[in-house]
Amino acid sequence: MANFPVVDMGKLNTEERPAAMEIIKDACENWGFFELVNHGISIELMDTVEKLTKEHYKKTMEQRFKEMVTSKGLESVQSEINDLDWESTFFLRHLPLSNVSDNADLDQDYRKTMKKFALELEKLAEQLLDLLCENLGLEKGYLKKVFYGSKGPNFGTKVSNYPPCPTPDLIKGLRAHTDAGGIILLFQDDKVSGLQLLKDDQWIDVPPMRHSIVINLGDQLEVITNGKYKSVMHRVIAQTDGTRMSIASFYNPGDDAVISPAPALVKELDETSQVYPKFVFDDYMKLYAGLKFQAKEPRFEAMKANASVVDVGAIATV
Repeated sequence: MANFPVVDMGKLNTEERPAAMEIIKDACENWGFFELVNHGISIELMDTVEKLTKEHYKKTMEQRFKEMVTSKGLESVQSEINDLDWESTFFLRHLPLSNVSDNADLDQDYRKTMKKFALELEKLAEQLLDLLCENLGLEKGYLKKVFYGSKGPNFGTKVSNYPPCPTPDLIKGLRAHTDAGGIILLFQDDKVSGLQLLKDDQWIDVPPMRHSIVINLGDQLEVITNGKYKSVMHRVIAQTDGTRMSIASFYNPGDDAVISPAPALVKELDETSQVYPKFVFDDYMKLYAGLKFQAKEPRFEAMKANASVVDVGAIATV
């Protein structure tokens, strides 16, 4: 098995740029994941984010999680649990409108730090989208423009902690799924592991690395690239020791963004056929909400069927 792809972004401004771009290309085509080092986000900021996130969990979230576990009798389960995850989570929205200041659980320092971190991640996401455009032969800014819709992209953060679990063989930290959106930027714990991706029918650990950002591709990039890039199944395995921190930020299309394969990539195919459907992003998200932990292919087929119905309806009214 090849080594997990790691991209040193510092090399993008040197003569080693072609090699770094090739690692990104191969990762997008064959892994759906890669890890960034020298990504431009300060170590001091990341350390502060980690410190405040772990403090917030201890102060605000840990007891709530224990109460949830007790109320559902999860300490003594005897058979596999398939309808919930062993995680403590809250969400922050940054774009198009931030709700960080509205979260009463967060103290002022944590709010300020998370807003600053989100700005850095937003810049990094947009830089990565342009690197993907370059590798795909698309004009610079193409992906950002597609994501924009009429009000700009959706950008938010899922802050998770995965506490020690007495029965990790019976309960997943997070069940296997692909991500619905665009590009995902993950700041994960460098001491407690658990994240795995599915490659060639094998579950592979995503290695924890200090101060790295893990990138994975969502379903929308698979559609836009007409399958050239793939979103892949991933999961979190609960651990018996240690609490794993996970801060995943999702740079997604705007609600009314129209998603479809890029024409330049459709023409490249021998069959000159469009494999993936055209749809409005929010319609996909409504479907995904009930089918997150199932295979992505039926979701694509459902959107294709829905588009066909719309097309037939449009013809009938002409």
